[in-house]
Amino acid sequence: MKWLEVAKRWAKAIKRDVIALWIAARDPRTPISAKLVAGAVAAYALSPIDLIPDFIPVLGYFDDLLIVPIGILWAVRLIPATLMSEFRTTASNRTTRIVSRSGLVAVVLIWLTFGAFLTFWIWHKAAD
Repeated sequence: MKWLEVAKRWAKAIKRDVIALWIAARDPRTPISAKLVAGAVAAYALSPIDLIPDFIPVLGYFDDLLIVPIGILWAVRLIPATLMSEFRTTASNRTTRIVSRSGLVAVVLIWLTFGAFLTFWIWHKAAD
């Protein structure tokens, strides 16, 4: 069961880093490029809905297992190490839950756009 303990630690570290990135995106000392990446990753990870819903086999967990960790790695590389250490400490001490409404809006807009294009395509094919 050692792999289960490793997985739990990894999940806690990701959760902490997402909150740290949320903090970094709002800190004036964070470089602009890092703010953009950190904000996007945190908004997506904290969004109450996924770009690819989890009930879709295999692809549903793709974003949770690959996209979010890769985004975190990218953002962490853009943030100075001393700042990131400070943000991680602050995130570890935070007790309130963060929810990203901007992430929710972004994901909903992507799905609505996809739905509109799909509807247009079906309408166009049916007319032929």
